[in-house]
Amino acid sequence: MSERPHSKTRSQELYEEARDLIPGGVSRNTVFHRPYPHYVKEASGCYVTDVEGVERIDFANNMASLIHGHAFSPIVEGVTDQINKGTAFTIATEAELAFARLLCDRAPRFEKIRFVNSGTEAVMAMIKACRAYTGRPKIAKAEGAYHGTYDFAEVSQKANPNNWGDINQPNSVPVAMGTPQNVLDDVVIFPYNDIERTLAILNQHADEIACVLIDPVPHRVGLVQGTNEFVEALYKWTRENGALLVFDEVVTFRVTYSGAQEKYNVKPDLTALGKIIGGGFPIGAFTGRSDVMNILDPGAKNWLFPHSGTFSANPVSMVAGRIAMEHYDREAIDQINALTQKANDQISEAIRIAGVPVSITGAGSMFRLHLRAEPPTSYREAYQTKEAASLITKMLDYLFYEEKLMMINTLACMFSTVMSQKEVDVLSHAMLNMFRQFKPEIEKIQQQQL
Repeated sequence: MSERPHSKTRSQELYEEARDLIPGGVSRNTVFHRPYPHYVKEASGCYVTDVEGVERIDFANNMASLIHGHAFSPIVEGVTDQINKGTAFTIATEAELAFARLLCDRAPRFEKIRFVNSGTEAVMAMIKACRAYTGRPKIAKAEGAYHGTYDFAEVSQKANPNNWGDINQPNSVPVAMGTPQNVLDDVVIFPYNDIERTLAILNQHADEIACVLIDPVPHRVGLVQGTNEFVEALYKWTRENGALLVFDEVVTFRVTYSGAQEKYNVKPDLTALGKIIGGGFPIGAFTGRSDVMNILDPGAKNWLFPHSGTFSANPVSMVAGRIAMEHYDREAIDQINALTQKANDQISEAIRIAGVPVSITGAGSMFRLHLRAEPPTSYREAYQTKEAASLITKMLDYLFYEEKLMMINTLACMFSTVMSQKEVDVLSHAMLNMFRQFKPEIEKIQQQQL
């Protein structure tokens, strides 16, 4: 791998300035990089150019939020028109109604919807709605699953072998120092896709659980799809025990026209949305059964959950999101999913040619690579040791500097509709080069896992 230039780059200069003003020089850890992050100059379609003038293909798409890539012209035109009319008001807008109707028409269980400003906020409000509706304090979530940065939702998302405990009774592990013990006590952790253990754990708290929260294809768990049997078992348990089954589809709504939930026979009571539904602008939403959502109605007698937000349903995000989802129709979804499958096939062939112990998981237009011959089936199998994480960082650096590709920091790709076979060929060729470059180190990681 070639060395960085010895002279100070513009990105390095900007980072040094940023460190004086922003902790670590960044406002979100996803862009942090040693010895310094790079800064973007401009982007169009699936290509991003940094301030040094280097152009890269973007397979990260701002952490899966840009379904149509960068500067998608219909969104640019719609947002520009809206900005000229105003960006936020203390008065309702027709833009909110139009987008609400579009989203509720996409999924049979989306009966009513509320908009917020991020996926984290959507999950947070959804959990609070479940508590208000059921009158219960606890939630249950899968070990390792990421649901944003809300105290309760983030519990055990970074559990490790030193603190995760017995698989039959996983510990509730804090992410941030200072997390109150009562928060940990009110979050029940279960192993994803493990029906017997999960039901045994849930039964211990049956009278206290307000909701069982799952991501149907949880990225941090390994981007492994929830089985039909697992989801149906959770649905049945919640029916029998007076709890709600809620989905976090902030990432997975891209999988099919109605989200990953379209693949299951049973449907969640509530669903949290975000990322692609904003068309590149800040957004979140939670939606579901009318009787549950009606507890947010300030005009109703049974008003259990007062809820608001200064920028919730702002018309810029509403217009951008509506246009993005109008263009993400069934034909577009079939095309992007088919292209992603071709990428999977070509990368699998590269794995075979290079003879490396690497596997792929994912669904729809997203996939993740694992440094193991067999794909993981649980968070504990997908967990990256310190040595594996270090190697993945080296591999990502290789792709970024040598192959001019951007990926998510778990070796994951999130496709956009503006990609073509050209970009897939570049990706698979780059992967083959990377596998050959790091084969001895990948094999060493595999041996450590045996």
